[in-house]
Amino acid sequence: MANPPALEPVFDGAHLLSWAQRSASELDRRRVEINQLNVFPVPDADTGSNMAHTMAEAVREAAKLDESASLVEVAEALAVGSMRGARGNSGVVLSQVIRGVAQSVGGGEVTGEVVAEALSSGVDFVERAIVDPVEGTVVTVLLAAADAARDAVGKPLAKVVEAAAMAAREALERTPSQLAALRDAGVVDAGGTGLVILLDELLAEVTGETPREPQAPGAVGESHGSAAHLEIMFMFSGPVDELERTLLDAGGDSLVIARASDTEAKVHVHSVNAGALIEASFALGEVSDLRLEVLPDVEEPATSERLIVAITPPGSLAELYSGAGAATIAPEADEAATVEAVLAAIAKARPREVVFLPNGLMSEAAVAGVEKAAGETVEHVSVLPTVRLVTGIAALAVHDAALPVDVAAETMAEAAEEMRTGVVTHEDNAHASGAPADAVAAACASLLEGGGELISVLYDPVAIPSLDQELLSTTLGAEVRIYPADSLGAIAEIGVE
Repeated sequence: MANPPALEPVFDGAHLLSWAQRSASELDRRRVEINQLNVFPVPDADTGSNMAHTMAEAVREAAKLDESASLVEVAEALAVGSMRGARGNSGVVLSQVIRGVAQSVGGGEVTGEVVAEALSSGVDFVERAIVDPVEGTVVTVLLAAADAARDAVGKPLAKVVEAAAMAAREALERTPSQLAALRDAGVVDAGGTGLVILLDELLAEVTGETPREPQAPGAVGESHGSAAHLEIMFMFSGPVDELERTLLDAGGDSLVIARASDTEAKVHVHSVNAGALIEASFALGEVSDLRLEVLPDVEEPATSERLIVAITPPGSLAELYSGAGAATIAPEADEAATVEAVLAAIAKARPREVVFLPNGLMSEAAVAGVEKAAGETVEHVSVLPTVRLVTGIAALAVHDAALPVDVAAETMAEAAEEMRTGVVTHEDNAHASGAPADAVAAACASLLEGGGELISVLYDPVAIPSLDQELLSTTLGAEVRIYPADSLGAIAEIGVE
């Protein structure tokens, strides 16, 4: 008697969430690599950070569900989280791919046919969102994956995913031949690299195997993309069909409109005249979650004689520091490149005074190099003893621009030095019995034993999708401030004042 055919393992909501968590973690781990590939449409070196942030927000939303949540519920939560948290062009594109997944799992299980349908829906959503798709970008890579998955329908789930991942990788390797900006820089497409990572992680989740690391040759080169000066992002409620014409007429370009429905969309657009574009959008409908960022190669006039420069990873940490008035520089594997970037930022701003926060992310020799070189062109340079990112935040919190720079710097240095700090690493948590949030609470309590009334916590939103600030404050009997830090490199950094 013939043996019955083996049944495929069920890919349910827990597997889908696990895939999203793995993808978020891998995107965060490789964000610097992807950032370095980012030369089109503008060389703003943030594609890796934007994709990692967007995926982390998707995971954060899905993690709110009960463990018994269905596949459909998890997929819908991932779609909602990615849409709301989408950052940059690449994040919006990623949100549309996840939207394709959510639309395709209505049957309650993931099969090879569902994967093919999800990728095809993702192509449709992305092409609808991007006003002027360009060959050689993530759209090309996604289309190749969708075509390969459709051709493999009828085979086991793992074979369909494998075909899609292989086709995406091959398409990625061809992108330099399709786009001059990539060819001139000697790199592959950044967004396409992120998509390959997502498919590799899906294959790993389906098969239980560890994905091989995609090879992404090259470093950042010169871009021949758009000359737009500002990146504008917002949520729009109103007649979405009229939005494209409105934004283009107002001088927008590099336009991406990610539809949640006919009356709601996430908008990403570049413009040299943000005021006119935003005014036109408000006239057409309701605008919320508005964010503006200056794109590279735009001369920004110095707003004061003093420049604060902080070394901080890109993403939400950089946004936190920028919001506190600091110019941020991402640390590079090559310290010489980091020093060069700091000096370039100083040269561009032409300040009389510089306050520098290394945040423990540069060697003493590199910090000394910055201080010496900057001192040749700047009247006053103060290097603060910020040994961790959280101490840099403490220093910025007490900065007073009205004070003379030596007085202001001394006050900031005292705040940094007086803060007691601790780090909860992934290795620490691996040896603990409780959840990561419990490890953070225990570390806070331990630091408080030496006294203190204010606790600042930077935490990894992938490791801890939800950290209850009010509960932590009540438990510890102290004021607690929490900050999600999607590029932290640890579960949490804690500072007590």
